[in-house]
Amino acid sequence: MFESIREDIDCVFERDPASRNRFEILTTYPGVHALLLHRFNHRLSNLGLKWLARVGSHVARLLTGIEIHPGARIGRRFFIDHGMGVVIGETTEIGDDCTLYHGVTLGGTTWNKGKRHPTLANNVVIGAGAKILGPITLGDGARVGSNAVVTKDIPAGSTVVGIPGRVVRKEPADGREKTREETARKIGFDAYGQRGEMPDPVANALNQLLDHIHVQDRRTEALCKALQEMGTQMPDVKMPDISPCDIGLDDTGEDERPAAGERASANPGNT
Repeated sequence: MFESIREDIDCVFERDPASRNRFEILTTYPGVHALLLHRFNHRLSNLGLKWLARVGSHVARLLTGIEIHPGARIGRRFFIDHGMGVVIGETTEIGDDCTLYHGVTLGGTTWNKGKRHPTLANNVVIGAGAKILGPITLGDGARVGSNAVVTKDIPAGSTVVGIPGRVVRKEPADGREKTREETARKIGFDAYGQRGEMPDPVANALNQLLDHIHVQDRRTEALCKALQEMGTQMPDVKMPDISPCDIGLDDTGEDERPAAGERASANPGNT
């Protein structure tokens, strides 16, 4: 039990850069308070003390603004950031290392008893204000954008946005995403620091270029190897690193490109 509490506190350091120490987290984070109270209320519920567990849940809601039904099953290292307005229904199941932001609802779509709330696999992140409704499943590593409304199963590694929620990014099953990152790092390209999870046509085009470059590299290596086997002496040339930020700069970091006025004077016929 104490090991679980320690994990619940320590995981905050990884997901909230504002956290400073365990004492601050334990005394000032409503998401941590709500989770610790829920774990106690869940034990009471499992012991058959349903009414007492519901009273404890109500007290936790008054103190934190977070409503978690005692029947909900929550895994390890669960983090609710900010937390106000979060609602987690009775038959909700949450895996390990999941994160919820404020205003998230894990709710049901029917008044019938039985499984009627969502199931979250491991490492799921749900943005502020999102609504996950019904007995659906969000796969490992799924991401839900802010204010999205999700009513259908979401595959592992997918990113969902909008109303109704739609998948805008799905991790390629053949490992192309990792290959793209390695190729981009090789040529010194960082895709503007973005993960490319949104439906950006420019990012899609760049991903296709990275795929093309990777195939070209493999074919060039195969061609060079075949020529060497035939006895051809191949020069040992190291590919230079490419960095868009260095283009047009000298060794001191100054811009070597002429100013507009200098270009005009150097090319009087263009004025």
